[in-house]
Amino acid sequence: MMARRHNGEGTIFPYRNGWAAQVWVTTPEGRRKRKTVYGSTREVVHEKWLNLQEQARRGPVSSRVPRVEEYAQRWLREVVDPNLAPSTAANYELFTRLYINPGLGKKRIDRLNVRDVRLWVNDLRDRCQCCAQGKDAAREKPRCCATGRCCRQVGSEWTVHQAWTVLRSMLSEAMREELVPRNVAALVRVPVPRARRQSVWTVEEARRFLEAARATDDPLYAAYVLLLILGLRRGELLGLAWEDVDLDAGEARIGWQLQRLNGELVRRKTKTAASDSALPLPLLCITALEHRRRHIAELRLAAGPAWGDSGLVVTTRLGDAVDPRNFQRAFRSMTRRAGVPTIPVHATRRTCASLLVALDVHPRVAMAILRHSKIAVTMDVYSQVSSASTREALKRLGEAFG
Repeated sequence: MMARRHNGEGTIFPYRNGWAAQVWVTTPEGRRKRKTVYGSTREVVHEKWLNLQEQARRGPVSSRVPRVEEYAQRWLREVVDPNLAPSTAANYELFTRLYINPGLGKKRIDRLNVRDVRLWVNDLRDRCQCCAQGKDAAREKPRCCATGRCCRQVGSEWTVHQAWTVLRSMLSEAMREELVPRNVAALVRVPVPRARRQSVWTVEEARRFLEAARATDDPLYAAYVLLLILGLRRGELLGLAWEDVDLDAGEARIGWQLQRLNGELVRRKTKTAASDSALPLPLLCITALEHRRRHIAELRLAAGPAWGDSGLVVTTRLGDAVDPRNFQRAFRSMTRRAGVPTIPVHATRRTCASLLVALDVHPRVAMAILRHSKIAVTMDVYSQVSSASTREALKRLGEAFG
């Protein structure tokens, strides 16, 4: 005879063409609810019933398994936003909204399987995202997909890999919450995109660029000097304040960055402790900063009450912070005037690293200058020396063997 069940253990009973079982659980919101599981035979349901009882003993159990889009919203709000940098959180939200929810959002998260994820990944590679996201339809004057001429704007390998990475991260959290037994996204193989080699300037091209900026009295000349000599990131440069610069001691502390988040310019701490460091200023940087300080005094006098007084080194003519996109445009315009190859602002860090390689600076010293968190990142830069250096090394090797 079966022993009598205790309070809260639930019950097993015939249901339609199979069996069902119910267990009283405490939800994450603190309420007591009955959770039901189903199966074709009593043995299957009995196993599920025992597992559910064990979950209920360990802690809160969700009485309803959410769909992917429902869980994604909670994951972004409770896990991503409080723990990741705002720019990273915004990136996760974008990939969830544009790529994950449209393809997988309506599925229950515990019923998501490997084939679902594989087909979703293949669809991202094949489907025109302009059509899927209604990009052309949102324009005032449609010019491709909305007019019947599909532009075939399929997701790049990087986009596909990033969307898959966000999904995998979300399902890892769902596993920790015991909503799913395994991470099906991690079981799908998505190749890592091959990074495209960035163009960098030679020593001569970097010198020509700075000389052109100085000759034309470009208001951003000091910013360009700091970019190339110190290898600052764009956000770090635009977030550098005068209170962090000591010209007498010849030192600048890099601990803040400027970013555009949700349509607003935000000055926030740098992401890692490795980025937050004091750098000695070479004479060229000190001279450029002194010139910049005098220029700001003139701008403040001309602006009068309209002066923004942001306290930043790089400002507009009214003293406000410079939008990162506007800085990118100004940098591109200056490269054209200087007659040097056009490269993105971030490539100036690799240019700085290449100059350090050319000067035979030890990788550990270069790591401190570039403020990399891992020596592997620095060594990756050092492994990509210029073709001229490669030819010279092979020439010496050939001469050594006679």
